[in-house]
Amino acid sequence: MLAIRLPPELEARLEKLAKATGRSKTYYAREAIEEHLANLEDIYLAEKRLEDMRAGRIKTVPPKLNRGSRKPTTRAVQAKR
Repeated sequence: MLAIRLPPELEARLEKLAKATGRSKTYYAREAIEEHLANLEDIYLAEKRLEDMRAGRIKTVPPKLNRGSRKPTTRAVQAKR
């Protein structure tokens, strides 16, 4: 269970959207939190990978073409100690 206080303007916008779509305010709050968490997790993962690369814990491999594709691919590999 989570209870949050929203600024009146944000609460009004959420209420208006819920009424216009027939969905609950909880639905939209949950959707917003899930999407934002996914974005934050991606950011933190990218920052960790960059930190690992700069510290020499992983190294990058030059891009190569996929078989049957003109799009380059990249991957990171663990550095061997």
